[in-house]
Amino acid sequence: MSTTPNNYTLFDHLLELRSRLLKSFVGVLVILCCLIYFAQDIYHYVAEPLLATMPIGTQMIATDVASPLFAPFKLVIVLSIFIAMPYILFQIWSFVAPGLYRNEKRLIAPLMLGSTLLFYSGIAFAYFVVFPVIFAFFNSVAPEGVTIATDISSYLDFVLKLFFAFGAAFEIPVAIILMCWTNFTSPDSLRAKRPYIVVGSFIIGMLLTPPDIISQTMLAIPMLILFEVGVFIASFYYKENEDEEVED
Repeated sequence: MSTTPNNYTLFDHLLELRSRLLKSFVGVLVILCCLIYFAQDIYHYVAEPLLATMPIGTQMIATDVASPLFAPFKLVIVLSIFIAMPYILFQIWSFVAPGLYRNEKRLIAPLMLGSTLLFYSGIAFAYFVVFPVIFAFFNSVAPEGVTIATDISSYLDFVLKLFFAFGAAFEIPVAIILMCWTNFTSPDSLRAKRPYIVVGSFIIGMLLTPPDIISQTMLAIPMLILFEVGVFIASFYYKENEDEEVED
C-alpha cells in the first residue's frame, strides 16, 4: 500500500527532505560544472564596473599566491547558487506544498516567484546602477600620490556583500505581505510608522553598505519605494484574509 502525504511518518519526511536537498545540490553542481570553464571571464565581467573607473595605467592585483585561482572559483560557486535559486525554491515548494491549505498555496507560490525576481532585481540594480557610481566616487577621492590597485579577493568580498545586501533589501515587499497576511501587523499600522521606516532604512543602508553617503542613500531610497509597494500590495491580501475570516 502506498504512503500518502497525510500519513507520512517523521522518517518519511526526513527521507523526502534529504531527497530535495540532494536534488538542489546536484542542480547547483551541474550549473557549476557548466560555468567553471568561464570563471576568469565571469570574474572580469563582475570587475568591469571597477576597471572602467580606475585611472589609466592602474590595474587590479593579487596579493595572495592562490587568489588568481580561488577568487574566480569562489565567484562561480556563488553565481551557481544564484542561478539555481529557482530550482532550489521549487524543491522547497515541493516539500512543503502537501502540508499547505489551498489559500496558503495561493499566496506562497506567487511569493516564492516574486521573491526570486526581486532578489535578482536587487543584484542587477547593484551591478548596473550602484557600482559605477560608488567606484567612480571612491577613485575620485583617493589622495594625491596614492596608486589605486585593488586586490581581487578584497574586491570580490566587497561586491558579494553588496549583492546580498541589495538582494535582501529588495525582498521588503514579500516580507510586508507575509507579515500582513499572518496578522502580525496591518497596512494601516505600517503607514502610521512611515517616519520610523524612513529612519530605519537609512540606518540599514549605513550598516549594509560601505561608509559613504552615496551607497547608503542608493540602498535606502529603493527600500523606501519597495516599502510603499509592499504596503500597497499587502492591503489586498489583508482585506482578502479578513473577508475569509468573516465568512468562517
